Amino acid sequence: MNNLLQNVQVDDRLPTLTLAAVDRVTLMLFGCASGDLNPIHLDVDFARKAGMPDVFAHGMLSMAWLGRLLTRWAPQSRLRSFGVRFQGITHLGNVITCQGRVSEIVEVNGERCARVEVSTSNQYGQIKIVGDALIAIAIG
Repeated sequence: MNNLLQNVQVDDRLPTLTLAAVDRVTLMLFGCASGDLNPIHLDVDFARKAGMPDVFAHGMLSMAWLGRLLTRWAPQSRLRSFGVRFQGITHLGNVITCQGRVSEIVEVNGERCARVEVSTSNQYGQIKIVGDALIAIAIG
């Protein structure tokens, strides 16, 4: 068991995760890996016909980055729930930073858990995703 998790307190912050700027290669690789080949994320002509200036990142790509943030902090086996709300489009060139903060300590099904608020924002401070996760920090 991760002994560091036993000492978690409200307002503890997870180490931030900053990604490289979103580019077309990343979108294509994610699309192929995930099976999400929606042309709005891959084909500039399609995106423009849909009224967008260019392609943009898959929402689930940003959620995957938040998953990486969480699993760098705690083992994946401790993740009990994870949900997000999409707040804005992640455009090409956005440099995304993932952040997390322990918002409460609760007991769920006999386990001591940390509720962690998570978010992504770009280099301009625009929030793209907000959500939360429940991480088991002690098993009862």
